[in-house]
Amino acid sequence: MKKFMDENFLLQNETAIKLYNNFAKNMPILDYHCHISPKEIAEDKKYSDITEIWLGGDHYKWRAMRSNGIDESYITGSKSNKEKFLKWAETMPYCIGNPLYHWTHLELKRYFGIDKTLSPDTAEEIWSTCNKKLQTPEFSAKNIIRRSNVKALCTTDDPLDTLEYHAEIKKDKNFPVKVLPAFRPDKVININKSEDFFAWIEKLAEVSNSDIINLNTLLKALEERIDFFHESGCRISDHGLDNIEYCEFADAEVDHIVQKALNGDTISEIETAKYKTKMLLFLGEEYAKRNWVMQYHIGVTRNNSSRMYEKLGADTGFDAVGEFNFAQNLPKILDTLDSKDMLPKTILYSINPKDNFVIGTIIGCFQNSSVPGKIQFGSGWWFNDQKDGMIQQMISLANLGLLGRFIGMLTDSRSFLSYTRHEYFRRIFCNLLGEWIENGEYPADEKYLKEIVEGVCYNNINQYLNINR
Repeated sequence: MKKFMDENFLLQNETAIKLYNNFAKNMPILDYHCHISPKEIAEDKKYSDITEIWLGGDHYKWRAMRSNGIDESYITGSKSNKEKFLKWAETMPYCIGNPLYHWTHLELKRYFGIDKTLSPDTAEEIWSTCNKKLQTPEFSAKNIIRRSNVKALCTTDDPLDTLEYHAEIKKDKNFPVKVLPAFRPDKVININKSEDFFAWIEKLAEVSNSDIINLNTLLKALEERIDFFHESGCRISDHGLDNIEYCEFADAEVDHIVQKALNGDTISEIETAKYKTKMLLFLGEEYAKRNWVMQYHIGVTRNNSSRMYEKLGADTGFDAVGEFNFAQNLPKILDTLDSKDMLPKTILYSINPKDNFVIGTIIGCFQNSSVPGKIQFGSGWWFNDQKDGMIQQMISLANLGLLGRFIGMLTDSRSFLSYTRHEYFRRIFCNLLGEWIENGEYPADEKYLKEIVEGVCYNNINQYLNINR
């Protein structure tokens, strides 16, 4: 029986061990999609206790605690941070087979030097040890990033954001990590969410110092915000799309739809589809003009518990895998842009693993010589961000495209301790390669294996984004 999470954790053969230790282990991190707070980085935040840095905003952990019958007061409610931590410790032993068990113990081991497993038996000791270390300078936000060997990271930012904290971070010449914004225009896309849309447009008009009265003025205001983000270092966008809309339209039709929405009139499903198609195409062209990367995260059904949504709001652990068929519409969006030679570098993710072959084959239709792997199948996302999900994604990509050109892992996290997910991914990746090599399915060619492993861990995304040159 193997020891729990020893030095060869998840590395099940000699080749995997060599690949990980010789090529993957010490590669830097470029975390090209995350949800950590630029404000906390700019202020070099110090954390009061392990609950604040570990459980705050972490809906993965919240879902597990709810599944363990923990009262909401210990999750998002008024109980003290220590009480919440103890309830998380109470939940931990039941997380067998859940990636949270591995993530939790990698974080305890790598950041706090704790080899003990978290449970009610060890909770008091781990609470005390972690909190003492969190009071030391090495556990400030910037120092955690430094210690994690991060060279650059991209946050997720609303187009209305002032990006003031990104500017503050850039002024700190003693902090060598690039922290760049990412353009997330979901609220302008979701015209069918009338109250949110109208309120957001009012704010857009204010920050762009313009009157938004029709499609043309809306597009001009968005273009101004894209320019502002570009000047602030943004090189990547991100879209959270429930499904992919594609519907033939005329600009005059969309102009009428925008004016209806601004007047508070109801927008039909077909009008919504026409508007969303126009906006995705417009934004795609704007990204291509600036050599940005475009990301599509597809397929979530959000806020499934109306009761809890009314109580806690969005992003609190009540989203699920959706059942959508975008196999026809996604290629139409990409092809419309490609036919104008305005298709930007694009990363496609689906939360439903049934779509692995859909995405894996679509990306091959739009590759070209501008950059290796111009269209990417993004790493296993959200509910697929676990061992089986990542393996399935990589096997699908290997079968249908070029795994060696894959841009690898991202944290997609709100926690500064989540960089160990890159280690988790790298161990799984190296073990997969090791299995193929030891099974005689690929030669033990060190030259190319080194290039492939180092590429997937860091070099490919560094070349793809071109922000560390």
